Amino acid sequence: MGCDAVLAPTLTPRLVNRYGNSRVIFGGFLLAIVAYGLFLPVETDWPYAAMFPSLIIAGTAFALAYGPLTIAATDSVAKEEQGLAGGLLYTFTQFGSAVGISGVTAGYGIAAAGADGSPGAVLDAYRTALVVPVVMVLLGAAVAALGLRGARPADGRRKAAAPAARDEVSDGVPG
Repeated sequence: MGCDAVLAPTLTPRLVNRYGNSRVIFGGFLLAIVAYGLFLPVETDWPYAAMFPSLIIAGTAFALAYGPLTIAATDSVAKEEQGLAGGLLYTFTQFGSAVGISGVTAGYGIAAAGADGSPGAVLDAYRTALVVPVVMVLLGAAVAALGLRGARPADGRRKAAAPAARDEVSDGVPG
């Protein structure tokens, strides 16, 4: 999962510049779905090496999704409002994480309530709990796919307009 720390500042900005936020976010969500899908059939006798690919894919998915989500959330906010936008973004991120963890815990608790406590029953309860983040990622992918419909391509026109917009803000005189 630590590959997020390496990929986020290196690969993700290049992908965003080339494909735009929406496409990279969508790709990250698709990778997360693949990672969870690879992990769902895990068995009690699986070695760590068998689970390692899904962890690498999940870390890559997070690197592709979180940075562009942050950019998309704060991109069109005025410079003097960036702190407020960032604070709101991270407040909602933490709130969403808390709700997600609560949902996973509730799913596990409901599934484990009638179980006999055997390793197989515990693993089945974990699989049931994993359905919660899978559904969340599917919903995120659906929202990102809707964003693709109105997404602007990352081309020279957008990049060429950006310096002019910055000049207007920096000196207070239009164009």
